[in-house]
Amino acid sequence: MKTEHSKVALITGANKGIGKEVARQLAQQGYAVFIGARDRQQGCEVSEELCAEGHEAIFLHLDVTDPVSIKNAVGTFSQKADHLDVLINNAAILEDHGEDLTNMNAEMLERTMKTNVIGPILVSQDFLPFLKLSTTGGRIVNVSSGAGALGDMETYAPAYSISKTALNAVTKQFAGALRADNIAVNSVSPGWVRTDMGGSNANRPVEKGAETIVWLAAEASQEETGKFWQDKQEVGW
Repeated sequence: MKTEHSKVALITGANKGIGKEVARQLAQQGYAVFIGARDRQQGCEVSEELCAEGHEAIFLHLDVTDPVSIKNAVGTFSQKADHLDVLINNAAILEDHGEDLTNMNAEMLERTMKTNVIGPILVSQDFLPFLKLSTTGGRIVNVSSGAGALGDMETYAPAYSISKTALNAVTKQFAGALRADNIAVNSVSPGWVRTDMGGSNANRPVEKGAETIVWLAAEASQEETGKFWQDKQEVGW
């Protein structure tokens, strides 16, 4: 049976952290939310938690590094919804704390780029037919990072930083390509957020980290596209 909700969102990496909070906030705004995650147990737990709160949440097994997994997820999605209003490319990895690009392991760099850059490209491509069916105009929000801003970049987490700069470029490319289809594409720096990735010393709660992502997904003007945002303000990168 397909959802009867008029608003539908898919969030990758929604089994924890910022992705989970974005799913919660969008569900509270009346969206049917698809919980994209490669961890089946955690993804199902989040879906069950949101359903227990009275929302419609559907677990979608999705490994953004695996093209077959993405296509299988599209097939499952098509059985549950006939359109997609919002795609949040949130799934990402950060493995290179303290690493130096001069001697970085090539496999680590490849893993990071595959997850943080190629994954969002493939997910966006494969779910694009459903975004084009949104009656209000589709939206893609790529969760980036201030670490990807070239003006301030030095040596912090080189693979991660490079991947987020590339994701911002991907955002610009998709925004240009999809402008005629009325699909807005933006990227967001959520700031330093207290999650498994950000650590316990981060200065922002997860609710604040999700705020601008949710705003771009549900409230910002459809005319805003191809930009990099933090705290609902366009920032340079």
